Amino acid sequence: MKCTIAVIPGDGIGPEVTTQAKKALDAVAEVYNHIFLYKEAQMGACAIEKFGNPLPAETIETCKNADAILFGAIGDLKYDNDPSLKIRPEQGLLRLRQELDLFCNVIPIKAYPKLIKNSPLKKDIISGTDIAIYRELSSGIYFGKKETSKDGLSAFDICSYSVEEISRVAHLAFKEARNRKKKITLVDKANVLETSRLWRKTVLKIAEEYKDIDLDIMFVDNAAMQLVLNPKQFDVILAENLFGDIITDVACVVGGSIGILASSSVGEKNALFEPIHGAFSKAKGKDIANPLASILSAALLLEHLGLTDEADAIQRAVEKSLDLGITTQDLKGKNQFAASTAKVGDFIADYIANQEDSNLNFTNIYMGQSTII
Repeated sequence: MKCTIAVIPGDGIGPEVTTQAKKALDAVAEVYNHIFLYKEAQMGACAIEKFGNPLPAETIETCKNADAILFGAIGDLKYDNDPSLKIRPEQGLLRLRQELDLFCNVIPIKAYPKLIKNSPLKKDIISGTDIAIYRELSSGIYFGKKETSKDGLSAFDICSYSVEEISRVAHLAFKEARNRKKKITLVDKANVLETSRLWRKTVLKIAEEYKDIDLDIMFVDNAAMQLVLNPKQFDVILAENLFGDIITDVACVVGGSIGILASSSVGEKNALFEPIHGAFSKAKGKDIANPLASILSAALLLEHLGLTDEADAIQRAVEKSLDLGITTQDLKGKNQFAASTAKVGDFIADYIANQEDSNLNFTNIYMGQSTII
């Protein structure tokens, strides 16, 4: 297969982790006889500094003409520390979602056995957890009209949804449930919000088309609590934009680290893949950032392109890196030796390229202890 991938490194640690994801993709291309053409574009704080615009027109065109988009991270301390700035990095990502109509965000939450110790939750509570969160991404309160009074003493944010906006993401969630455990949990706040009542009415009607799927409904506050108490009860979670954002951050505790959570944002014609962690500007340029979420984003990208074997190869490489402890410091104990960002990426690429090897020497090689010349 020959395909074009738009690459948006972004800000902070974005360029570093994206480089490691490209290493994995290059290894896949070599092993499975594909051609991946990368078209780099800018978005975020780096684009503001260079163009005065967080999302240049050239970036939009590059993304529209690509088969898929690999994105790093967005944000900068300059903007984090000054909320009064009118032009902000995050505006670029929000606008790109609208320009490409990326209406559905999918985030897999998996409890990797080797990372269970990193979670503050008990092992017996999180072992075996495997959840897919489907979040509506292009509407709701984030995109509604916003206004602050002239005297600065009051403000409002409008949350609005249509049946069409709810239906298209709901259908995707139900279809995914058919490939999993055939259960969906709708997260809403229908006891208070009119938009949630529309969500519930619409999803209940759609559920009639999927008789084989078990539909459960939870208020968002209860769902957040249940994710901590018993995450294994969930299979597919469906939520509106704001609630999905909150639920995802709660769920990352189950996985043991936000540094391993990848996501996809899909529309009818375009799809973007990114780690859910932020720009982590304090780690920029130090070669310590965890690249696994970005690498797993590349796996989601391949799966989107129909390359399931190739995506599985990346997934197995990541699991092997966790098994062998070839990971960055955020996944290590205080006195354990950690690999650099680049070395983790090198290991993933090497494993993909040498899947038939025993891998017995990988730990020594990638920890810089090898005597092999």
